[in-house]
Amino acid sequence: MGKFLPPGRFVASGSYSLLPFRFDRLDGDEYILTNMVGEQLLLPGSKLAALITRAESLASVDVADLRAKHFIVFEGERAPLELLALKFRTRFSRLPEFTSLHIFVVSLRCDHSCPYCQVSRRSEDRAAFDMTAEVAERGLDFVFRSPSRAIKIEFQGGEPLLNFELIRHIVLEAKRRNESHGRDLRFVIATTLSLLTDEMLEFCVEHQIDLSASLDGPEDLHNANRPRPSRDSHQRFVEGLLKARAALGYQRISALMTTTERSLQQPEAIVDEYLRLGFNTIFLRPLSPYGFALKTKSYAAYEVERWLDFYRKGLGYIIDLNRRGVEFSEQYAAIILKKMFTSSDPGYVDLMNPAGAGIAAIVFNYDGGVYASDESRMLAEMGDHKFRVGHLLEDSYEEIILSDNLLDALEDSFTLSVPMCSDCAFEPFCGADPVFHHATQGDVVGRKPDSAFCQRNMAIFKHLIRLMRSDPFASDLFRRWATQC
Repeated sequence: MGKFLPPGRFVASGSYSLLPFRFDRLDGDEYILTNMVGEQLLLPGSKLAALITRAESLASVDVADLRAKHFIVFEGERAPLELLALKFRTRFSRLPEFTSLHIFVVSLRCDHSCPYCQVSRRSEDRAAFDMTAEVAERGLDFVFRSPSRAIKIEFQGGEPLLNFELIRHIVLEAKRRNESHGRDLRFVIATTLSLLTDEMLEFCVEHQIDLSASLDGPEDLHNANRPRPSRDSHQRFVEGLLKARAALGYQRISALMTTTERSLQQPEAIVDEYLRLGFNTIFLRPLSPYGFALKTKSYAAYEVERWLDFYRKGLGYIIDLNRRGVEFSEQYAAIILKKMFTSSDPGYVDLMNPAGAGIAAIVFNYDGGVYASDESRMLAEMGDHKFRVGHLLEDSYEEIILSDNLLDALEDSFTLSVPMCSDCAFEPFCGADPVFHHATQGDVVGRKPDSAFCQRNMAIFKHLIRLMRSDPFASDLFRRWATQC
C-alpha cells in the first residue's frame, strides 16, 4: 500500500463524508474523537470502525451527534463546512491583535529566599539589579507599538515593590501616552504583599492597579516554601491581603500557589486555606524547571505522576465542595474546559498554538534585555539566552519582533504541523511550550513521549473527560467553569 490512500477512500460511498478528526483510546474499548475545533465525542471501537468505513451499522442517534459536532457532512451541504470554518477562524482570532501582555521586571531584588524561585532573585541591597527609567521609557515605546487594542502592563521581580518609584513612573507615563492612543490599558503588580504600604495602596486605588499575590497554603507550608529572615511570610501576606482588600476590594487581588514536595500531601489543606482567606478559585500549579528551582534541585523533588495525584485529589475535593454548595473553582481546569467547550481562546500562554511567546506576552528584563516569555527570561538567568529576542536600548521594535529567535520558536511550535502533536486527539485543547522543551530536552519541539508537559496535560485532559462521563454534577459544574474563565 502506498503512503497515501486514494481520494476515493475519503469520499462518501453512501450518505456522508468524513470531516477531519483525530481519535485516541480513553478506557478499554472506548475512544474519544475530536475535530479540528475541539468538539468531542465518545464512541466504542465498533462504532468508530463503522464511522470510518461508513458502514450501515451506525444508529441514527450517532449520525445526528456526528453531524451536529462536525465529524461528518452530507452530500451537498455547505452550512456545516462554513460553520466549522467560522469556529476555526475564531480560535485563531487573537493572532492579529498580537502582543497584549507586557511584563516589566523592575527589580530582581527580593525579601524572600524561596528555594524553588524561578527567577534567580537577588538580595534586597543589590540595587544594580533594578530597572532604570531609561530602560522603562524604551519599554513603553515598545508597548504602544503593539497593535493590540487591550494592553496589560504587569510588574514583576524579584519583589517589584522594592522599586515602587519606577512602577509609579511607568504607570503615570503609560497613562499620559495612552491619552492619544486610546487603548484599554490595565496594570497589575505580582507581589508577595509583604512590603505593601498605605502609600502604595493609595496609588493602586487611584490608578486601578490589580495585585497578583503569592499564597502556597497554610501558615507552616507557606513559611517553609517562601522563607523570610523574620519567618513571618504568611503573617505578612495575610496582613497585606486584608489591607489591600479594604482599599481595592476582593476582586482586584488574586493569588497564585506553587506545588512543592511539602505540598503534595495536603491538597485539601491548601484549598481550605484559600477558602479561609476569602478566595473562590485556585490554580494548582506545578514547579517549573528554571532558576533556583533547578539549582536547589526543587524541580526534581517529585515526578509528574506524584503531582498528578496531588492535582486529582485537589480537584476532587473542589468538586465535592461545590456539591455541598460552596462555589469554588480550579483555574487550570477552567482554562482547559473553555478550550473544550467554546471556540474562544482563554489566552493562557502555556496552552496557546502557536506558542504565546512574543505574540501574546513579552518580557522586558531589568537590564533592558527582551525575552519571548517570562519562562525564557527565567532561562536567561541561568545563562541560556536561546529566547532572548533583543535589547530595548539597542534594537528597534521591528528587529525584536522579527528576530530569528522569536520567529523560529513560533514556527516550530505550531501544533498542527509538529510531529505527534498533529496526530494527537488532544491537540485542540493543548498548546506548545518551546521554552519548557528546550530547558528539559534541549530541543524546542521536544520528544513528546518523554515530555513532562505532554504527560501532565494529557493526563488532565483524560481525567476531566472521565469525570464528565461518570459524574453528571461534575459535567454541569465544568460547563459553568468554561463560561466563567
